[in-house]
Amino acid sequence: MRPVSIKKITPTELKFVWDSGHESVYSIRELRELCPCASCSGERVLLRDYRPPEPDRTTPGRYDLKGVQPVGSYAVQLQWGDGHSTGIYTWEYLMENCPCVEHHGGKSQ
Repeated sequence: MRPVSIKKITPTELKFVWDSGHESVYSIRELRELCPCASCSGERVLLRDYRPPEPDRTTPGRYDLKGVQPVGSYAVQLQWGDGHSTGIYTWEYLMENCPCVEHHGGKSQ
């Protein structure tokens, strides 16, 4: 599944329309909290887990979406107002976290 359209529909929401016809409307704040990069979500290195410290959620620009860049044909990279831009959101990751009722009873995970 791939998006055919990605559009900021309100100052706080980003809408993906998928090639299946499904539509996902994500809270921009939630997308920032879901950042999959190692600095935000952690990673496993040499059989050890790295757990990042709690982020400062009061950092200016943290929740300001400044750009959306395609990454190949499998993901997007979001640029944030605080300078963060290392998270690569794959189509699968976005669908796993789709906030729609059909996928998660209306709640992001």
